[in-house]
Amino acid sequence: MAVREILILGDPRLYEKCKPVRREELAGLHSTFEDLGNTLLDFRKYNGFGRAIAAPQIDVLKRLVYWHVDRPQVIINPVLSDLSQETFELWDDCLSLPELVVRVNRHRSCTVRFLDENWNEQVWQLSDDLSQLMQHEYDHLEGILATRRAVDSYSLAFRSTLVRQDI
Repeated sequence: MAVREILILGDPRLYEKCKPVRREELAGLHSTFEDLGNTLLDFRKYNGFGRAIAAPQIDVLKRLVYWHVDRPQVIINPVLSDLSQETFELWDDCLSLPELVVRVNRHRSCTVRFLDENWNEQVWQLSDDLSQLMQHEYDHLEGILATRRAVDSYSLAFRSTLVRQDI
């Protein structure tokens, strides 16, 4: 399959809410799953980061996330729940903001219910960096970029600036 172009900050398609995947669409989406995986791995190879990618980032306005933390997984129609009251602040990076990081607050833990690539229901309890990652990808499905979650007007930085400051 293909490495697809990743839509970048400012592209109006990134601000659209995605439609749920219907079961009858599943067979036709396997090439999209592969494209998401290839695109993520290609981005990671050249940029040194990237653990997941949401379908709208490659102009597929469906509720799909390709997650590659310890192994590749497809997440279909995720629903977040049980967001902890406890939050934490972090520098959030994004494939659609490759040179930019954004200081955001995220919930320390959450539950995500979704369908896998075989249309089997899965439920994950996530915490810390994995909770943050899921919330970030879920935001993409809602048409929300990390820039909208910035803690304040000083919460944007170039990645190279933070590397020099060793943050």
